[in-house]
Amino acid sequence: MPVNPDHGPEAVELARRTAEFVREVVIPAEEEHGGVTAAGGEALRTRLQEAARGAGVFAPHVSPEYGGHGLDMRGRALVFEEAGYSLFGPLALNIAAPDEGNMHMLEAIATPEQKERYLRPLAEGRVRSCFAMTEPAPGAGSDPSALTTRAEKVPGGWRIEGRKWFITGADGAAYAICMARTSGEPGTRGGATMFLVGADNPGMKIVRHIDTLDEAFFGGHCEVLFDDCVVPDEAVLGEVDKGFEYAQVRLGPARMTHCMRWLGIARRAQDIAVARAADRQLFGSRLAELGMVQQMIADNEIDVAASRGLILQACRELDQGRSGAQSTAIAKTFTAEAVWRVVDRSLQICGALGVSGDVLLSRFLREVRPFRIYDGPSETHRWAIARRVVRRHLDGRTPGAQP
Repeated sequence: MPVNPDHGPEAVELARRTAEFVREVVIPAEEEHGGVTAAGGEALRTRLQEAARGAGVFAPHVSPEYGGHGLDMRGRALVFEEAGYSLFGPLALNIAAPDEGNMHMLEAIATPEQKERYLRPLAEGRVRSCFAMTEPAPGAGSDPSALTTRAEKVPGGWRIEGRKWFITGADGAAYAICMARTSGEPGTRGGATMFLVGADNPGMKIVRHIDTLDEAFFGGHCEVLFDDCVVPDEAVLGEVDKGFEYAQVRLGPARMTHCMRWLGIARRAQDIAVARAADRQLFGSRLAELGMVQQMIADNEIDVAASRGLILQACRELDQGRSGAQSTAIAKTFTAEAVWRVVDRSLQICGALGVSGDVLLSRFLREVRPFRIYDGPSETHRWAIARRVVRRHLDGRTPGAQP
C-alpha cells in the first residue's frame, strides 16, 4: 500500500511486518482451508493469533494498556489493509468483525470494571464476542429505530425479551452486547440500551446458524433468542436509553475498518489476475497485451486507489473527533461496490481458472458480495448522503433566496 504523510513511522513499520506475516504464515493456512475460517476451528484461531503475537503485529488497534499498538484510524487503514490481503488475516491479528468494533466501543464507553471483565480478555484474544442488534422483520435492521427487543426493569437488574438474527460470531462468543428497547416504541429514535450478556446466561440461546453466501466470519451468522434473560444492573453498557447514541461510536469506525480489510482482498484479487495475465498466452500474445484486459486491470487500479483515498479522508475526520457521518457513508458505499468490481473483473481475467477452486477468487467473490448489505446497504447510505446534501443546501439558503 502506498504511504502518505497521514501515516506515522510506527504504522508504516507495523504494516510492513503485517504484510510479511500474512504472506508467510496466514495465506498458507487460508489456502489449506479454502478460505473458510470455521474449517480450522479454535485451534486455527489460537495458532494464528499466537503467531501474530510472536511477529509483533497482534492487536494494532487497541491501546497499549490492553496489549495493543494504539494506532489511530489513519494508521489502522494502512495495517488493516495489509491484514485483509488474506481472509484469515483479520482473525490472526484479532481485528476481525465484530470483535474489533466491540473493542473500540468498550474502550470508549465501558466502566473500568467492565473493561477488565470484558475488554481485556477480548483484546488479548482469550475470548470472542458478538453484537446483537439486528432482528427479523419487522424489527431492527437498516433502520435501527425499528428495534423490538425489550428490556424491563426488575429488582436488581433487567429482563431482556426478544429475537435477534444475523448475529455475526455468536457461536462460541463469550458474551453478547445486546441492544434492547428500554423506553418508547418501535419507530421512535431513542430509548435503546446496551447490555453485556454472558454466554452462560440461560436466557440467551443460539437458535440456529443461518446459511449464507459468505463463510469467512468466525462463529457464523446466527439467530439468537433472549427469553427471560435476566442481567444485573452492572450489565448496562453506558447509560440507560442512550444505546443508539453509543452505537454511533462503533458504527462509523467499524464501517471504515470493514472497508480497509476488504480493500486488502481486492488488492489480492488484482495481484492474482495480473500474474495470470502476464503469463497466459492467447491469440499470439500475452493476455496482458490485449486491450480489453488492460482496461480491466486499469479500472481495478482506479477503484483501489479511489477507495483508499475515500477511506483515508473519512479516517482523518474521525481522528479529528468529527462525526464523519457523510464521509464514512460515502467511503463505505463506494468501497463496497468497488471491491466487488475488482474481484469480479479479476475473476473474469482469469477465465476458467478464476471460477475453479485452484485459486480463491470464487471464494473472494462470495465473501465480498454481502459487504454491499452489511453495515448498511448501499441504498440506505445513498438515501442518507442525499438527505444531508439537501439539508446543507436548505440550511445555507439566505432569506428571500429562490428555492
